[in-house]
Amino acid sequence: MFLQSSTPTLRLRLRHLLHSTALIGTRSLQPQHQQRHVPALSESPPRFQFQYSQCRSSSHSPISPLAVPPRKKVTINALRNLYASHTPIAMVTAHDFPSGLAADLAGVDMVLVGDSLAMVALGMEDTNQLTLDAMLHHCRAVSRAVKSAFLVGDLPMGSYEISPEQAIKSSIRLIQEGRVQAVKLEGGAELAPTISRLTSLGIPVLGHIGLTPQRASSLGGFRVQGKTLSSAQKLLSDALAAQEAGCFGVVLEAVPAEVAEMVTTELSIPTIGIGAGGGTSGQVLVQVDMLGYYPNGRFMPKFVKHYGEMFKMAKSGVEEYMKEVREGQYPKKEHTYPMGKEELEAFKRYMRERETGGKEKEGS
Repeated sequence: MFLQSSTPTLRLRLRHLLHSTALIGTRSLQPQHQQRHVPALSESPPRFQFQYSQCRSSSHSPISPLAVPPRKKVTINALRNLYASHTPIAMVTAHDFPSGLAADLAGVDMVLVGDSLAMVALGMEDTNQLTLDAMLHHCRAVSRAVKSAFLVGDLPMGSYEISPEQAIKSSIRLIQEGRVQAVKLEGGAELAPTISRLTSLGIPVLGHIGLTPQRASSLGGFRVQGKTLSSAQKLLSDALAAQEAGCFGVVLEAVPAEVAEMVTTELSIPTIGIGAGGGTSGQVLVQVDMLGYYPNGRFMPKFVKHYGEMFKMAKSGVEEYMKEVREGQYPKKEHTYPMGKEELEAFKRYMRERETGGKEKEGS
């Protein structure tokens, strides 16, 4: 409205002013001593170009603009299509923004914010020390990075067992505050009513049977399940109950490969194996384990395969950094920020005057 009521000359000046102001954001990385071109009044303002550059003096940028995943969002329907086409589903855990970003950009189908982070990321004794609030903190961090993979959050111990209503409240918090797309809970037939209530409300649930770490004490420790007839029968019964209750999939952990494969053939939903052989519909591994975040000597389940040596690389990098700091090799000129020559000389004069108490200025 203001531009329409102004004179033609004023309107032209305002356009150029707005254009030159907009250019500041895209040219802010230019050295200060270079003059920015301002169009003359006779020139037509160039068209805006949607080219953005960050003007930061810190490494604390959350994500590179080039790291945006180009693929489509993985949905439950996409997972069902993978299952229907017999395409193995790839799933890994993540516990923070960088691990979530690595998983998403790698192209995995599913990312799990698992309660295993209690041990691998927080140094706790077991998963049972993890609270719902702590899980929400990690889900939020991972969700900021995961934009394409289907994101699942674990319901930690004590957040769903008391009643279906408690499970609903906890699940809503994970979805609403943690920004996950589905929840995972441990348990079989005994939790079918809870699962049924959750799924009836439109909350996607991933089941988890076999070795259930939250109940490790009652299982006699972290032991393989399904090795006896009765145990294998219970595993099948739990899997069918989870499916009947509405789970879109179920994790089978630490189960003999033959049993896991037979259970998988009896279901019409995907099974995600961890230590359950190759006959399941997909696989999941803890990212910290598979990438070698810890030094040798830490106990590792036999089903874990190392795909990286992150601890070794990190330790080597820190050692090299420390060596260069000690020897004065870091930082070099290319790691510092420049200052205009005139401003630098002015500051040097100021420092000399400061040291002499202003006598140098008076003598000149």
